[in-house]
Amino acid sequence: MAPGGSVCKEVVESHPSVADYNIATTKSESNTTTMKTAVSFVRKHGIHSNNGVYELLECPICTNLMYPPIHQCPNGHTLCSNCKIRVHNCCPTCRYDLGNIRCLALEKVAESLELPCKYQGCHDIFPYYSKLKHEPHCRFRPYNCPYAGSECSVTGDIPTLVAHLKDDHKVDMHDGCTFNHRYVKSNPHEVENATWMLTVLNCFRRQFCLHFEAFQLGMAPVYMAFLRFMGDDNEAKKFRYSLEVGANGRKLIWQGIPRSIRDSHKKVHDSQDGLIIQRNLALYFSGGNRQELKLRVTGRIWKEE
Repeated sequence: MAPGGSVCKEVVESHPSVADYNIATTKSESNTTTMKTAVSFVRKHGIHSNNGVYELLECPICTNLMYPPIHQCPNGHTLCSNCKIRVHNCCPTCRYDLGNIRCLALEKVAESLELPCKYQGCHDIFPYYSKLKHEPHCRFRPYNCPYAGSECSVTGDIPTLVAHLKDDHKVDMHDGCTFNHRYVKSNPHEVENATWMLTVLNCFRRQFCLHFEAFQLGMAPVYMAFLRFMGDDNEAKKFRYSLEVGANGRKLIWQGIPRSIRDSHKKVHDSQDGLIIQRNLALYFSGGNRQELKLRVTGRIWKEE
């Protein structure tokens, strides 16, 4: 037993991403030797890392790179601050209480390293601690699936997501920069259960997502249509779009800039950045006995010069 150490009595809960503890033990027991090797390597070869140092900085539980504070138990087993909470302050390797010991030597080694961005296509190299700030904003990071009708965890580049939307979500594909879509719902009073529709528009050799959905805005049921660009925000700002709906001599027109799919669907939804139609007006546009929603939404996309 390590001096002053105490054995944790509770059993560590399992987690899907927990690495093999045997591997963690092997790495931990050689911590002192590896640390000396790492420091020696940095002194001899400058600030570029090798596989040994890189593996030393991986958390043995979640396998992500560790950033300060890096914790260790009295026996020298390291783990990241997130996993320290997850294992209830009990070392998963030797079962001793972790306490609040910082592995300052490993944090110092990390300061001397430079690492490439993890995303394919990005060739930038960053100081170890700058890498964490760069990657959440890297333009090569994968996009989330823009389909809003279900919780979809698929990520990828734009061609991958377009194929995914077509094959897995059965989304309609439309070629051209003008469109004319008709939305019909037999019971428009069931706003909470209204289908969220998505159409992918191919225009200017780029892809856009046309959303149409129903929800409660305060106490008022509304319909909303808006456009999202399948790409980054700096590219989205090069385009403009308009949406139009009307009947019986009345017309609503919306003009805006498509939002990037980097912005979550909820973010766009909550900002009300699109054409919003009150239900009473939507039913008036639908004509007939106001018992069925029949809305025709037309629009176009153009490039801002």
